[in-house]
Amino acid sequence: MAEVIVKTAEKPLTSAQWIGFFSMAVGVFMAVLDIQIVASSLQEIQAGLSATQDEIAWVQTSYLIAEVIIIPLSGWLGKVFSTRYLYVISAGGFTLASLACAFAWNLPSMIVFRALQGFLGGAMIPMTFTVIFIMFPKRLHGPMTIVLGLIVTIAPTVGPVLGGYLTATYSWEVLFLINVLPGLLVCMLVWRYVDIDQPNWRLLKKIDFVGIILIALCLGCMQFVLEEGFRKQWFEDSLIVTLTFISVVSGIAMLIWELKNPHAIIDLYAFRNINFAVGCLYSFVLGIGLYTIIYLTPIYLASIKGLNSLQIGYYLMVVGLFQLLSAFIAGPLEKKMDLRWMLALGFGLFALGSWMNTGLTAESGYWEFFWPQAVRGTALMLCFLPINTLALGLLPPEEVNNASGLYNLMRNLGGAIGLAVANTQIIYFTKANYAIFRESITATDYQAQAMLQQLTELMAMHGLPEPQLAALKQLAGLALREAEVITFNNLFFVIAMIFAGSLAIAPFLKKVDPEKVGERPME
Repeated sequence: MAEVIVKTAEKPLTSAQWIGFFSMAVGVFMAVLDIQIVASSLQEIQAGLSATQDEIAWVQTSYLIAEVIIIPLSGWLGKVFSTRYLYVISAGGFTLASLACAFAWNLPSMIVFRALQGFLGGAMIPMTFTVIFIMFPKRLHGPMTIVLGLIVTIAPTVGPVLGGYLTATYSWEVLFLINVLPGLLVCMLVWRYVDIDQPNWRLLKKIDFVGIILIALCLGCMQFVLEEGFRKQWFEDSLIVTLTFISVVSGIAMLIWELKNPHAIIDLYAFRNINFAVGCLYSFVLGIGLYTIIYLTPIYLASIKGLNSLQIGYYLMVVGLFQLLSAFIAGPLEKKMDLRWMLALGFGLFALGSWMNTGLTAESGYWEFFWPQAVRGTALMLCFLPINTLALGLLPPEEVNNASGLYNLMRNLGGAIGLAVANTQIIYFTKANYAIFRESITATDYQAQAMLQQLTELMAMHGLPEPQLAALKQLAGLALREAEVITFNNLFFVIAMIFAGSLAIAPFLKKVDPEKVGERPME
């Protein structure tokens, strides 16, 4: 029988729906912000909890491990409890966990409360993406994706700067207390104004416990390895080897189990849709670039330039500013341009912005960072919008919940793997570059000896004892600084090549016709 295309009538959005969505968006901002808000205040938290430098890293690690476990489960949980119930439970639990973090009495209690924060907050992000494709008409998918994309990408940039300011002005406890009032307000507004689906309690009779355990083992162990591997010298540590083995085995078992189980906790068959599969790969690449560069830039500015948190904030705000400005370009462009070309433009610009940072020196100032960040900030919306629409826009509404969790998981995994590799390469490349400098600085090197002589005279003028030894230390410090500069340049180059190389998979995407989105075939 021939297919007849039936267009569903578009219902006007009510003010209640707008209030509900933006309340959910505030919750997403809180959840993403809390990933990085403690980054610039770890030393103060460490002192307050009497922890060592290695131990305090668990304040971040526990949050990320819990978050990455809950994200793929959020689709199934949303079907069971409904969007409204699950979001209110998540936002309320996140708020209570934030309050508990502020009153943590030692490191173990802080780790437990941060894990609860990540576990409860992680579900809010994919649920809000789901709401865009269920509650809003097609013409608003792009603008609403831009709004949520701004939140997801700006929040990690704002986090360290806001965290440093609050800790310096008040105390580290305030980092968590600021979530309480907005969190309570979000709970009340979402409960009152979001009602787009109903709970399906019957699914509780068919809980895939084996799938949940395998997912938790695979992703939890993987996140731990990625977060702690570089600190423990990777596979030289028996714990890292053991957890890697558990992650791989449980991952393989999870794939087999979830594909065969008729009541799987996550629906992996969504990857049969070529656009969704390729979109997830692009989400993974975007996670690498987004989180790695947000991590690398502050480290460079602090270690090479010696800037404080507030000064670093002035540098980083450029990305957010141009990202905001590009939102006014991306929205209209989506309607006039093939989304595949728009995606290629965005990823190409991000590659260009990263490549522009490959010529940094220790003397590079504000403007040497301004233009690369301006290009990357402009690129982010041109990346984010087409990926979301290409990956999720044509899926049936009943599949969006599950697919959104998998899609967001890929971005987080990209960020986690990118950070782990970057941390390892910073150590490796810096040592290798420093060794090259040491070999080149010899007694027969005229320039090195001339600089050493100048430094010795300078140290003597300042009345330092043993000026020649002090000059040698100064020269070694300069060599180490230059080795670090070359390392960061290399890492920016690698990111640029990853983004440029990812364009090779763009031809596998099928063209999305915006006019056919939202249409349903009818026999």
